Amino acid sequence: MPYAEGRVIHDADAHIMETAELLAESADAKVRRYLLEGEECFAPRQQEVERELARHADPDYRAKDAAEIMLRKNFEATGSLFQEDRPAALDHLGFSSQLVFNTYLNKHISYLEADSDDLDLIYGLAAAHNRAMWGFCEGDRRLLPTAYVPLADFGRTLAMAKECLETGFSALLVPSACPRTHSPSHVELFGLWSMAQDAGIPIVLHVGGGARLLDPNYFQNGLPIPPDFHGGAENFRSVDYMAIPVPPMQTLATLILDGILDQHPRMMIGVIEQGAGWIPSWMRYLDSAYDAFLRHEDRLKKLSMKPSEFVKRQIRATPYPTEDVGWIIRESAPEIALFSSDYPHVEGGRNPIKRFETTLGDASETIRSKFYRENFVGLMGRALSARGIEA
Repeated sequence: MPYAEGRVIHDADAHIMETAELLAESADAKVRRYLLEGEECFAPRQQEVERELARHADPDYRAKDAAEIMLRKNFEATGSLFQEDRPAALDHLGFSSQLVFNTYLNKHISYLEADSDDLDLIYGLAAAHNRAMWGFCEGDRRLLPTAYVPLADFGRTLAMAKECLETGFSALLVPSACPRTHSPSHVELFGLWSMAQDAGIPIVLHVGGGARLLDPNYFQNGLPIPPDFHGGAENFRSVDYMAIPVPPMQTLATLILDGILDQHPRMMIGVIEQGAGWIPSWMRYLDSAYDAFLRHEDRLKKLSMKPSEFVKRQIRATPYPTEDVGWIIRESAPEIALFSSDYPHVEGGRNPIKRFETTLGDASETIRSKFYRENFVGLMGRALSARGIEA
């Protein structure tokens, strides 16, 4: 019996657990050296997770795949790294599709885009990621691959986006931060938004893509730094958590106020693993900015409707299972919230459906259908039919 049953559910956030070796297999010589020969690497090397990976060859361990599908996390989870195991994992999960992201890479590239002028490295890492992601998802049509497209160089960005769309990627993942020299709303990037719109493929933002999330001095309070979800120090704690929405709030506000969504009315944007409890007040704050500066800014006078209306029309977001999704829907719009599992990450929890159902409360079946299915279908456009998935 699968984890999810009784309704069609699309999973807007799932991951591969990429290793340095997985990326290196798809990289050019320069990037391969960067991944395998540097003193430190942002993605773990296979030898570092050898104990976890060895379990997948144990018949007794594999016999419990179905029963423990939501209990095993990270490299211990079925199909987290080994592509041949992911279809079985999806069968056990019961989702009709999964939008698949990397675990380690987009944070690293967003740092490089903010600080480095080594375009060969930035775009080489993105290309290696995209080849590895395509190979991982190629074996099952239910796996929807995301392609990372840096924004650092206008010409390279457009060329990479064009290649990814021609390959058949289901979404274009971009950073929710400024590259070193310009805004994401720069006019030279209009071609990117137009290509995504014309292809019927969404632009997606994901946690980690906002460059440096928080000034590290916030943790210099004279006390020990508390452990994260994993009991270590490499992930989020409560103070980090409060900063997660800031990059997408600013990037999306800039795209809206600079007219990008108005000029590309069919371009959809997914805000993934960055929560959604901030969206209702942010929508009102956007309208407040619009009202306050309308008399003085020509760009605002040109907008065809208030900023919050663009959010309702073109932006979709995944609440965390710890958030009150019923309240989010009531205070924003029924069209915005998306279900996600975050499989196989710890942050997704052991039973996200139960948590979401608790806060949906007495919401109608219409609202539930939008959350689990219809809003995702609207976000993904032609990507589902291109993979042969029934919406």
